[in-house]
Amino acid sequence: MTITMYGIPNCDTIKKAKKWLDAQSIDYQFHDYRKQGIDTKMVETFCQQLGWENVLNKRGTTYRQLPQEQKDNLNQDNVIALLVEQPAMIKRPILVSGDEYHIGFKADQYAALFS
Repeated sequence: MTITMYGIPNCDTIKKAKKWLDAQSIDYQFHDYRKQGIDTKMVETFCQQLGWENVLNKRGTTYRQLPQEQKDNLNQDNVIALLVEQPAMIKRPILVSGDEYHIGFKADQYAALFS
């Protein structure tokens, strides 16, 4: 089964998740949004699988810098274009294992996932 982690390499949570997977000798591919890109179809799939409210990272600087009016009017229809344009606003990591989608990293969550 192919496991793909999506994110940006300089993110601390990505580093922790990679370190955990490496320590468990779990094979995975890393998809770097900045180098390998991201498209509307990919973001739509993330949002369908995980819910757009979960995919949108509201804790990051990029989100906090948005005008309040834009934040107040985000919805399923306009958030996808915004996330494609600003992939740093996608919560990280997104892990795709077969047809299962997981978001974020917690050691116990990954342990349960790969047990």
